[in-house]
Amino acid sequence: MKDAPLPAAFLRVERSLGQRRWVGPGAEHERLTLAMEQATRLPRALCALLVRGGIAPQDAAAHCDPKVRDLLPDPMILRDMDPAAARLVAALDRRERIAVFADYDVDGGASAALLICWLRQMGRDATLYVPDRIDEGYGPNEAAMAGLAARHDLIVCVDCGTLSHGPIAAARGADVIVLDHHLGGETLPDCVAVVNPNRQDEDGALGHLCAASVVFLVLVELNRRLRPRGGPLPDLMGLMDLVALATVADVAPLIGVNRALVRAGLHRMALRERPGLRALADVAGMDGAPTAYHLGYMLGPRINAGGRIGMANLGARLLSTADPHEAQALAERLDALNAERREIEAQVRTAAMAQAEARADGPLAWAAGAGWHPGVVGIVAARVKEATNRPAVVIGIEDGIGKGSARSVAGVDIGAAIQRLAAEGLVLKGGGHRMAAGLTVEEGRIEAAMARLGELLARQGAGAGGPRDLRLDGLLMPGAATVELIDRLETAGPFGQGAPAPRFALPDCRVMLAKEVGQGHLKIAVGDGTGPRLDGIAFGAVETELGRALMAHGGARFHVAGRLEVNVWQGRRSAQLKLEDAAPATGGQDG
Repeated sequence: MKDAPLPAAFLRVERSLGQRRWVGPGAEHERLTLAMEQATRLPRALCALLVRGGIAPQDAAAHCDPKVRDLLPDPMILRDMDPAAARLVAALDRRERIAVFADYDVDGGASAALLICWLRQMGRDATLYVPDRIDEGYGPNEAAMAGLAARHDLIVCVDCGTLSHGPIAAARGADVIVLDHHLGGETLPDCVAVVNPNRQDEDGALGHLCAASVVFLVLVELNRRLRPRGGPLPDLMGLMDLVALATVADVAPLIGVNRALVRAGLHRMALRERPGLRALADVAGMDGAPTAYHLGYMLGPRINAGGRIGMANLGARLLSTADPHEAQALAERLDALNAERREIEAQVRTAAMAQAEARADGPLAWAAGAGWHPGVVGIVAARVKEATNRPAVVIGIEDGIGKGSARSVAGVDIGAAIQRLAAEGLVLKGGGHRMAAGLTVEEGRIEAAMARLGELLARQGAGAGGPRDLRLDGLLMPGAATVELIDRLETAGPFGQGAPAPRFALPDCRVMLAKEVGQGHLKIAVGDGTGPRLDGIAFGAVETELGRALMAHGGARFHVAGRLEVNVWQGRRSAQLKLEDAAPATGGQDG
């Protein structure tokens, strides 16, 4: 049986300056976009996004204005919600000693901060415990849990614990509640409750929630149970910034209720009420209203830096502190650690990329090296995944043991595959969720484990695609790329995992400016000769074929492609193209 023929390349670009084949909307998509435009009177570019998301015309208005109250599920649909909420209420009533055991990443820190801040508003303090990434590893361990149990009545594990049978059993004398989202095993730990939408006995309808969202649902249920008693209750909307941060930083898909949670959280964050996030935004040099980009690429990495190469609890402390002076000190410390992390990451990334490129074929990109810092292998795995368009695993080896992180692509469940490796005995332990996972493996078994992982991922379709296709949402003329249009497009967002930001092609443009700015970045301006020009930026592009061709354009015209964004400079907002690719508009193209 012959393969189906490829659709015609968009704008006939078979091979761009970035060595990509451009793929645009098909005829059916265009037909539905036109129907959407006629029915809603919304801008055509926005209609194209709505159609891409499978939104019907009658649902367009609600989709563009998602409300948490309309989309938030009833917390009680999650298994073990009832015993979890009942035990927490009892702990409040009896003024028990409560400990919060959290993972060391952003989701863990935000989950811990949610619970700590809620308890603080209820007049209760809680002990924070975050394990050291290197000395203790991910999740509860027996020594830590036994120590906490000796001094507390209740331990709440957030963003961890679903697979921690032994450590939870070691917490003798204390009750344990698990609030998590990582994939569950065939059996659950013996504890009061495991609230996790990714338990095997859940239907998976809420499997896209991060741990902070699970914690938030628990707090919603707690407020509901306490409301009949009268008296003030914690302001749950005031906690939405933490939920949004965790959702984006943990690469949860921005679908369903996640869209509403992130939208509401960004609005809350813009108020700059949380001392920790306000201080961190300032040291990160954020200006203007926060976006999902800021959460994922500016705030998230700095919060993660504490768990990667510094003190593991810095992020959770920053997010939960009410003291502006402590917040400033913690933010500056995390910013410094993030700079140090970038240097370490760059060294590991160079070596890992070389290995991954040597294994260019197959469904899995992986690399392993002695002495690679375990705190940066996850970031490097993400970079390898982006470069290869395949699931990636990066492993640091120390004393004969490899500790690795995995990142996946859309449609491929890396967490389940690695959990299968653990069940088969190829790795010492492993697990996670669809898009990210971790593993521990003996050095001598790395090759066999990665070969088996590749087999499992190939069954899910990993490696079937390639990095060549550049998917575009349609055509746009430079003069139509206005701030007003970008603001309208944002109503289809927020954009991120599972909901990529729109990418447009601007056809037959004249290059009016192309010069180097900063260290190797390309600043451009393009126009079609009939309207205003559009400024753009391509980071790190000067020494690429794309940069060289545009800087030596010689009057030639180009199709350019990228994402639109609002640039804020001295309080003025202007439209800008984040340039990703280009192709000669006449000649020099295949097809």
